[in-house]
Amino acid sequence: MSGAALGLEIVFVFFLALFLLHRYGDFKKQHRLVIIATLLAWYLCFLIVFILPLDVSTTIYNRCKLAVNSSPAESNGSYVTLAPSKQKCFKPWSYIPNGIMPIFWRVVYWTSQFLTWILLPFMQSYARSGGFSITGKIKTALIENAIYYGTYLLIFGAFLIYVAVNPNFNLQWNQLQTIGIAAANTWGLFLLVLLLGYGLVEIPRSHWNGAKRGYLLMKTYFKAAKLMTEKADAEENLEDIMEEVRKVSESIKYNHPLRKCVDTILKKCPTEYQERMGRNMDDYEDFDERQNSYPSEKSLVKLHKQVIYSVQRHRRTQVQWQILLEQAFYLEDVAKNETSATRQFVHTFRSQEPENKLVQYFYTPTVEWYWECLLRPWFYRVLAVVLATFSVIVVWSECTFFSTKPVLSLFAVFIQLAEKTYNYIYIEMACFLTIFFLSICVYSTVFRIRVFNYYYLASHHQTDAYSLLFSGMLFCRLTPPLCLNFLGLTHMDATISHKNTQPTAYTSIMGSMRVLSFIADGFYIYYPMLVVILCIATYFSLGTRCLNLLGFQQFMGDSEMTSDLIDEGKELIKREKRKRQRQEEGENRRREWKERYGNRDDSTRNRVVHTDQKESSFSETSISRPLSKYTRSNGRTERDRIELLQDAEPLDFNADSINDDPLELDSGR
Repeated sequence: MSGAALGLEIVFVFFLALFLLHRYGDFKKQHRLVIIATLLAWYLCFLIVFILPLDVSTTIYNRCKLAVNSSPAESNGSYVTLAPSKQKCFKPWSYIPNGIMPIFWRVVYWTSQFLTWILLPFMQSYARSGGFSITGKIKTALIENAIYYGTYLLIFGAFLIYVAVNPNFNLQWNQLQTIGIAAANTWGLFLLVLLLGYGLVEIPRSHWNGAKRGYLLMKTYFKAAKLMTEKADAEENLEDIMEEVRKVSESIKYNHPLRKCVDTILKKCPTEYQERMGRNMDDYEDFDERQNSYPSEKSLVKLHKQVIYSVQRHRRTQVQWQILLEQAFYLEDVAKNETSATRQFVHTFRSQEPENKLVQYFYTPTVEWYWECLLRPWFYRVLAVVLATFSVIVVWSECTFFSTKPVLSLFAVFIQLAEKTYNYIYIEMACFLTIFFLSICVYSTVFRIRVFNYYYLASHHQTDAYSLLFSGMLFCRLTPPLCLNFLGLTHMDATISHKNTQPTAYTSIMGSMRVLSFIADGFYIYYPMLVVILCIATYFSLGTRCLNLLGFQQFMGDSEMTSDLIDEGKELIKREKRKRQRQEEGENRRREWKERYGNRDDSTRNRVVHTDQKESSFSETSISRPLSKYTRSNGRTERDRIELLQDAEPLDFNADSINDDPLELDSGR
């Protein structure tokens, strides 16, 4: 099994990242480079989280071997003896051979840092650029990132000059590398504690509220009112942008040098707008620079950027509105079925997507009723209690992990108890659950954050390229300090435990933080205690109340504005529900009519066609040759006759004279 666990987790994490990216991104419409870069960033961050428990168990085994192989006299050397010299060490099932983990961590860490600080910011600007060529987009991205990169180069250059001038510093390359890593981790830890303080409270509370049917339904009504406002705003914005595109398309004709740019913009517009503009265009007119003023290429680039943004926003709001409607209808069905005497779940509307036959076989209406109306609320309550317990343990450990005598961090106590018996499965499970819970608290907050309309991770393939790349940047910056914080909570980091023991392979690539003692002994120790204040602020919803005072509508039960939006959303859902019911009733009537009279209509239609053919053949043979000049040609089809009848104009009875001869009337017309 040597190295097999590492290989299995590498494959599993890849498919996990691919699944999440498929849920939020759109593989068909978005650029391949955006998909690849985001997938790589997510994959590396998830990989660090899943592989770190294997590094911990391997390190504990290596410490045991060193303790067994070293004599008591040698225990005062490089490593401290952790076990008696005659104790036998058991190799873990997931043991990774020496030399693999340092190389693995070095490749993963530096690749993620290259992505988050260099490649992904550049690709963000490239994706948002409205240029019409690769060269133009690259130029725009370089200009936008000049200040971003220049700031870092200025700070780093000033630091190098200070080190070179000051004789007290004699830094080598390894120490400079450690300082750079410490600076990146400090920035990440600053953001990590903010996100962690929110997630530790909001995740258990959201699951507890998930057991309240009335709460979920009221919140869905509130979301419907807000989303309808956003949807109307997106439609209005799209109409304004399309009007500008129409004016530009009419002014720039087919032989204008910028016509290719206009065609590129038109391809990004929705289909109905393309058809409308295509009907109103007249490309047979030549352009004249002396008579008309034409937009510049720079203004077309700006318009192209606006078209991409407005179309993406409009499509996202349309999809989210349909998803929210389905959620509201389902919650209303749950509220109705709770008082059902038959104990069978009845849906108001049929599912628009075909369900799996296997799911239909096991998930019957009776099973669905017991799960939705009886078991699910209790399951969510139990899960919320478990998550709240984990949150309390995390908060306690964050405030006490610096204490080594006695050991107050509960995670460190659990790991040290398992280390005495060398129960590697328990060690790996405890480490995995701990770091997985921390990751869920942090990453779920990243998925919930919405910075106006610039950054927003929307499911069902509705996330734009800019938001995907920005999420990759955040993950790459948050994951390294998250792992260091986990190693500190479990006292696997020598900087925290103050023991001269063998470090983990992950800690070894970070270097010794003693180069910057004020960070290692100050910021890393005391800043995580701020999570207590953030948890208290999240529990009392101070951030939500502040946003509500600033004019951003937030769901608050004691707010008059929230009540008004709930009533508005409820009326919107009722209107959409009536519309859906009318559509289904119409479809049912058409289906019943077709099933009842479909065969009869077909047989009647066949008899009528057969009779017409007989009459037409009889009339053609009975008409004399002299009258053939007054009749139509026999080669005319039935479609031509119908079209002539449809094109015939009604008689004008107000005219001075009426011509009774239809042939003269037709010739005159």
